[in-house]
Amino acid sequence: MNVIVSNASDKPIYEQIYTQIKGAILRGEAKEGEALPSIRALAKELRISVITTKRAFDDLERDGFICTVQGKGSFVAAKNKELIREEHLKQAEEKLAEGVEIARSGGISKEEIEEMFRLILQGEER
Repeated sequence: MNVIVSNASDKPIYEQIYTQIKGAILRGEAKEGEALPSIRALAKELRISVITTKRAFDDLERDGFICTVQGKGSFVAAKNKELIREEHLKQAEEKLAEGVEIARSGGISKEEIEEMFRLILQGEER
């Protein structure tokens, strides 16, 4: 798994790690039961604190994306279909809200936004 962090990002490093690993799991790039790099190995590879890496792993475990086995390491958790569906719903809602905000700031009416959405959905059906 390739994790890249940027000091120039406005997101904290632990959040960058969390987002990239979670994304790989949701996209199916990291498979159920697959071992993740150890916290120490990842911290060394990224040249960051072990504490920072541990925080990202703790958050991933808290949210059900990974599980940790004492003495063996961290693994991609069994996929909870409802958890993944909720995550996709949340992401879609955020993107739609962002799109509406952009449209509204450009003076686009509610009716025009609804029409755009209908056209997008119709294009998907083809």
